[in-house]
Amino acid sequence: MNREILLKAAAQGIISKEQVELLLNFSDEAEPVRDNAEEQLRFIRSFGDIFITLGIVFVSIATAQFEFDTVFKIIPVVVLIATTEWLVRVRRLALPGIALLISTLYYSSQFIGLSGVDFELANIAIPTAVAVAFYWRYRMPFTLLPIAIGLMGIVTNLMNIDIRQAQYLMIIYGLVIFAVAMWFDSRDTERKTRLSDAAFWLHLLAAPLVVHGVMVNLLIEAHSLPYRELLIILFFTVFFLIAMYVDRRAILVSSISYAIYAIVELARNNQIHIENMTLVIFVGFGVFIIVFGVYWYKIRAVIFSKLSDASISKYVPAIR
Repeated sequence: MNREILLKAAAQGIISKEQVELLLNFSDEAEPVRDNAEEQLRFIRSFGDIFITLGIVFVSIATAQFEFDTVFKIIPVVVLIATTEWLVRVRRLALPGIALLISTLYYSSQFIGLSGVDFELANIAIPTAVAVAFYWRYRMPFTLLPIAIGLMGIVTNLMNIDIRQAQYLMIIYGLVIFAVAMWFDSRDTERKTRLSDAAFWLHLLAAPLVVHGVMVNLLIEAHSLPYRELLIILFFTVFFLIAMYVDRRAILVSSISYAIYAIVELARNNQIHIENMTLVIFVGFGVFIIVFGVYWYKIRAVIFSKLSDASISKYVPAIR
């Protein structure tokens, strides 16, 4: 629903201003999607969105090169928020909203003196609070991603842990975020509302955390573990089946690079000598992605047909 049209209708007395807000909120919660409940990229409506986003990126990058005094660093933040009110609150543009949020978080960090090596609690908490305010004001699903990252930073800081030396913590974070994403998904198994979009972004964050944590442990820290190769294959098999069962191809995107790396290493460790082996593996993965991309729902139905009536399946899209 177009906010401007609704406001004009309210100005002419056709509907009240209260009804405008109710209709816009209803539109967010019940926006229809196409068949099969696929992972729709609803943050891109047209090339116009991309065009506007490019403009925001150009302005943000160029403005970042200017030297602002401490007090005047708030100016870009104010301008970005005003622009967000116009493009997101009024025009309902999602992709430009993502660019505006990222830019606002950057300038907010600059305003409080955040540097690349400074991880003081306040310097993490304030940008996180800005992201929370964005979610409260604009209900942008993407906003949950920086909120989750910020919360991870706050918890890690409070525990005084170097996450680079504690890969298990990344696995825990990933599983917690995956659980939250599934909570959103379970409330919208038909993928019709904003809840599904929120789950999409959280899945994109959760998957690389889990995969990275597991792969670092299996490939580096557990290099002498017996049957390590079989464990790696088993991990990716289970990971793939989970992604297919919950009907989230986005989960697999972050694991493909690790899967290719793991298979190449397995082939080398087992002294499999094939000319252009890496290219052969890439071709194999390409064919795999194409086949499963085209026949995703048919394969999903075949593999999980016996679980279609199980009680747990009510939390995932219908298996058919």
